[in-house]
Amino acid sequence: MSATGARTAAEYRGSPESRGRSPLAHLLHALNQPLTGLQCSLELAVSGPRRPDQYVQTLREGLDLTSRMRGLVEAIRELADLQQRQPERAELILLDQLLRETAADLHPVAEAKQVRLQLEDRIAHPVRGDRQQLTALTFRLLESGLSLAGPGGTVQISGRNERRRAHIDIRWEPGPLPIHSPFSPAELGLLIARAGWERAGAEWVESRAESMQGCGFRLPLAEPDSGFGDVK
Repeated sequence: MSATGARTAAEYRGSPESRGRSPLAHLLHALNQPLTGLQCSLELAVSGPRRPDQYVQTLREGLDLTSRMRGLVEAIRELADLQQRQPERAELILLDQLLRETAADLHPVAEAKQVRLQLEDRIAHPVRGDRQQLTALTFRLLESGLSLAGPGGTVQISGRNERRRAHIDIRWEPGPLPIHSPFSPAELGLLIARAGWERAGAEWVESRAESMQGCGFRLPLAEPDSGFGDVK
């Protein structure tokens, strides 16, 4: 990764200013970099006569910058839709069951990438929420973790209940730093998952220990008197 890319990643992950930004503000800020780069590249191309190979290089750079902007704009649109979407009727859902179903759906992806997908969760996590939304967020979270894991590595999913909250964590052995990090498709997926879980009432957490990276969320458990008979 270039020095500029490394600096951008550090600012995004660690600065007090970036920690105070909303996910949408992060993306709008990130969009400025490739947009400015594209403008400079085009201005240079029309500033005077250039060799054919120089025009081809400018076009390639422009396509790369446009691709980056397209990914960011799609993520911005998804976040905007998420914020405007009205939740459906809250259902009582077993979050552990949702995790098992999602892990099973992603098992072929893990096999193709030669990544071990380990679900270490045998505790019921009854929560209330929009089932369609929570299903999509669970899939986005696990899919992003798999994408960021290196070939031959492991993705661990664990859960516990503590202080009337479900604690769900996903950890992975990271592969090489993605191109355009920290705004690669997989990292954008995590950003959208974070925004969605927070909108659903969860607290988002991130972790890093030795060779593992991870994230997760803390979601209030359904009240015991809410009746588990209608669990979906």
